Amino acid sequence: MRGRQTSRERLVAGDGPLAKVPPVAAFAVVIALFLVAVLVRGVLGGVLLGLLAVGVGTLLATTWRILAPPARMGRLLILCALIAIAVAMIVAN
Repeated sequence: MRGRQTSRERLVAGDGPLAKVPPVAAFAVVIALFLVAVLVRGVLGGVLLGLLAVGVGTLLATTWRILAPPARMGRLLILCALIAIAVAMIVAN
């Protein structure tokens, strides 16, 4: 399967700030930020989730051309869920 990328290949070539970050560390930061936002709740929690949504949206926009349609839909679903939860947390107060 020559035309397909493996999970170990880079989606976007470059030497950007995330190129040197281990995937496990990035995952841990995202999970920690999400958990802090959900535990804090309120406006602060909504803002933290909004920041997380901005990061997810930026990564999605950067990798959009390379992703397969099912991967795009999954990432869009996660982005929409983050935005919905963030808005609900902010409006609830």
